[in-house]
Parts: sequence; C-alpha cells; structure tokens
Amino acid sequence: MNDIEGIRITQDADLKNLNTYKLESHAKYLVKVDILEGLIHLLKYLKEHEIKYFILGAGSNIIIDKYFDGVVIKLDGLNDIVIDKNKITCGAGVMLGKLSSKAIQHNLSGLEWAMNIPGTVGGSIVGNAGAYKEEIFDYLVSLKVVDEDLKIKELKKEDIKHSYRDTELKTKPWIVIEATFLLKDGNAKESLELVRSRQERRIKTQPLDMPSAGSVFRNPDNDHAGRLIEDAGLKGMKIGGAMVSFKHANFIVNTGNATSEDVKNLIKLVHTQVKEKFNVDLVLEQMIIDWK
Repeated sequence: MNDIEGIRITQDADLKNLNTYKLESHAKYLVKVDILEGLIHLLKYLKEHEIKYFILGAGSNIIIDKYFDGVVIKLDGLNDIVIDKNKITCGAGVMLGKLSSKAIQHNLSGLEWAMNIPGTVGGSIVGNAGAYKEEIFDYLVSLKVVDEDLKIKELKKEDIKHSYRDTELKTKPWIVIEATFLLKDGNAKESLELVRSRQERRIKTQPLDMPSAGSVFRNPDNDHAGRLIEDAGLKGMKIGGAMVSFKHANFIVNTGNATSEDVKNLIKLVHTQVKEKFNVDLVLEQMIIDWK
C-alpha cells in the first residue's frame, strides 16, 4: 500500500478532529487520496487483500465508534471545480461552503443554503443534505462513482432513488468521485446578503460554539423535531458528556468528553421520550457508523 502513488498514509490515526462531534476515535490506517488513479489502485489493493475500508467526508452528520481496524479514506485531493456557464462540475472532496462561494462569485444561484454546511460534496450527495427547504438533489444533474468492480460509472440524477435526507447511495458499494450541478442565473450581492442574514439567524438559534453534528432527527411532516424534544422537557438532558442543547433541542452537543456511546444512548432516550409523550416516531438524520 505504501507504494501506491497519489495517496498519503497515516498509521494509528487520530480521528477526533475529523468528526464534528469531536469524539475520541482512531483508525488502523488513514489514507488521504490526492488523485483518482491513487484511489483506484488503493481500492484494488484493499480488495485483493480483503481489507475493510470506510470513506470519510467532513465527518459531519455521523457518529463514529472508538476504533476502526481498517482503512479510513478521505478524498481530499478530489477538489477541482470547473464552471461552464450555469453548470458546475466538482470533485467529491470539495467542501459545500467552497462550492457555494464559487457559485456566488460567478453570479450563480441555488446553493446559498449550502454555504455553512460543514460537509463535502460527496458525503452531502450520499445523504441528500439540505437546508431552508432545499436539498442538493434539487440542483444535481449527474455524478460519477467508482462501482463495485472498480469501474467509473456516470449516473443521471434520475437513476438514483432519493428522498428527504436519504438516498440509495447509502446502501450501494459505490464511491462518489464527481458531481455536476445546474444552477440559476443570480446576483452575487443578493446571494451574499441572503447568506449573511441566514448566518445571523444560525448564530442566534444553533449551538455553533460546541461540537455537534447538526440536526439529530429529521423534521416530521408539518412539525419540527426541535419543538417536540423541547416540549418533552429534554433540553439540557445529559448522558455522560453528551447533552441536548439548551439553544436548540434538535442538537446534541459534546460538552467536552462525550463518547459515541453517550451520544447514541442520549439519542435513544430522546426518541423514546418523544414517542411516549407525543406518539411521534422521530427518524434519525445522523448516521451511526458501527465499525465492523
């Protein structure tokens, strides 16, 4: 594996700063991919040697366990952005905020909602990330993946089953490597004003000063998970180092020493309490990653 060009390997890698909950976690190997050819050769090596791996985006919207006896792969180097009129094509490793900023600079509108979401393009497509009643699939045209046979496959948006905060890519053995978006003509000044006003609102309503992974549960139809959790009296509820935020009840924050078990147990408690009090079965938006 050390002989593969286009990758950088770290042994016994600390993942605490690679997940937004800041949970203590390590992996046997962390591999950062600089070029697509390096990824293909790496996957071939891992497949031949039956070594398990996990693709890690920006570490947002996930809950990871303490140790992974395998290879964690980050696609940092797949970060090119090409703009052609109203189309933007970019690598899976591009951060959503950077993509949004580039679009605004070119007077393209549609991704303003993504400016402050701490996710990569690849991870955001897999989870169909969104905000302000918009989602990434609204603007996605096509994407490229590495399939189970290590072939590069191009897919149209219509080829992928997707719904609110979910896609079939979560269960497919494919790796998103590139995406193309079609945006609307816009005005940079107006877009920046929209981003600014939304950011002010986020600062007032969300616990941005503490480690979290964003909204814990999906909003039920015609309701808000945060309202249900707050009305169940769960603000400030704590298990270990994990706590339901006082600022926004649909956020769980790490108060300093939370473990993945703390977070998962608190999620179970919140889910049970809301179900008992309101007969609403909240659906988890975050992904629990059990290293296996």
